Amino acid sequence: LWRFGYSARLLKTNHFRTAASNTSFPAVCMLLAQYSGRIPGLFVVVKKNTFSTMPEMEEDKTNPELYSPHPGVRGMTLLNREAFKRTVVVPALKVKKEIVNSLMKSLKQSVLKRPGLKRVVEDPEDEESRLVILDPHKIPEFSLGKSEQQVLKELSVPPEVCRYNLELTYENFKLEEILRAVLPEGQDVTSGFSRVGHIAHLNLRDHQLPYRHLIGQVIIDKNPGITCVVNKTSIIDSTYRNFEMEVLAGEDNLVTKVKENNIAYELDFSKVYWNPRLSTEHERIVKLLQPGDVLFDVFAGIGPFAIPAAKKKCRVFANDLNPESYNWLLHNCKLNKVDTKVKVFNMDGRDFLRGPVREELSKELPLLKEEQKTSFHIVMNLPALAVEFLDVFRHLLVGEPCSTAGLPTVHCYGFSKHDNPTKDIQERAEAALGTSLAGRCSTYQVRNVAPNKEMLCITFQIPVDVLYKRPCP
Repeated sequence: LWRFGYSARLLKTNHFRTAASNTSFPAVCMLLAQYSGRIPGLFVVVKKNTFSTMPEMEEDKTNPELYSPHPGVRGMTLLNREAFKRTVVVPALKVKKEIVNSLMKSLKQSVLKRPGLKRVVEDPEDEESRLVILDPHKIPEFSLGKSEQQVLKELSVPPEVCRYNLELTYENFKLEEILRAVLPEGQDVTSGFSRVGHIAHLNLRDHQLPYRHLIGQVIIDKNPGITCVVNKTSIIDSTYRNFEMEVLAGEDNLVTKVKENNIAYELDFSKVYWNPRLSTEHERIVKLLQPGDVLFDVFAGIGPFAIPAAKKKCRVFANDLNPESYNWLLHNCKLNKVDTKVKVFNMDGRDFLRGPVREELSKELPLLKEEQKTSFHIVMNLPALAVEFLDVFRHLLVGEPCSTAGLPTVHCYGFSKHDNPTKDIQERAEAALGTSLAGRCSTYQVRNVAPNKEMLCITFQIPVDVLYKRPCP
């Protein structure tokens, strides 16, 4: 048996053949005839080939690995696109070219659907025929199902499944497939990133750092429009909310343009804070505002709350301590033609609340009447520290309000690693304000920042006994 198996492998030819005929050439016939009388129980059936075309590669029987790059790329740190080439065997049908379209429509669930690969190729042995490439995951073991066989019968197509040598190159593999093939086995493959205009922003883990330049180049190759890839090298600075970064691949140009909720912004990503994952939250808060309302944006950044609020005909006071954010905020207000509707400040958050905010509230609140609909909103989007600023509201104003309906509504953001993040952020807000918010606040979960770390927004109307300091009689 060993000699028979060894001899058969030596005699394996490089001819294209149907799935039903694996041993249909003269040399193997002679070999089988020679050994059939000596090997007990060996019964041989030889079937004639229907046709032969391209040289055959050894069949890849492991479907999940069918589209994996060449195993030789494992551990590569300098990208070599040529090294990813490999040839795999996939099922195909030989079809007359005039019925190819009909067959494709009827077998659309079974035809190969991989970007960049042809589903119909020429038959090198017959100009009047074409080879329709099938998805090997849908045609396991090169065997057609009943539904496929019925389609072929209706179109008078021979049901034999052929083996076709499909050449795969670097261009045919997806980003995650390439990274999974290159990085050490068993290690996490992070193929996700944040896109900021033409910049892709990564947060690579330690085991990925030796491959960082390759990862950056593959991201550029696989994502049209991305021309620069950066990796964060330090945590976000709590003062200016920016971080150090390394350019991994592409052009060293970090001034970019983004569009969020149909509003355009320009920024230097290396000097200001911008997070595309907060797009939905920016929109949620702006939807709470009505034309004529007043918005105080304490940590405004480049204006993702302030500018859409101004476009909604609200009066806006926007502040940021970072001089770069302040300059880009001014720039974006002009870019969006709301520079006359937004008053911009470059101050510490506490000074902004105790200065321009107190001044405006002291002037506006006494004039409000019960029937007036103007609302005051204070947005505090600095999750690492904003809750600590809430103590500023203690006795910020002096006197008595004319209407409690006009008391400002605060939207304060914070991080929590607590088992009950909603309870945690409420208790911290209450400690800063010196009063209970039970039944007077709502908490919204913005996003999961990291395992066991949530970003939340607590919204409440400042209690009158907190905001006002009543004069002694």
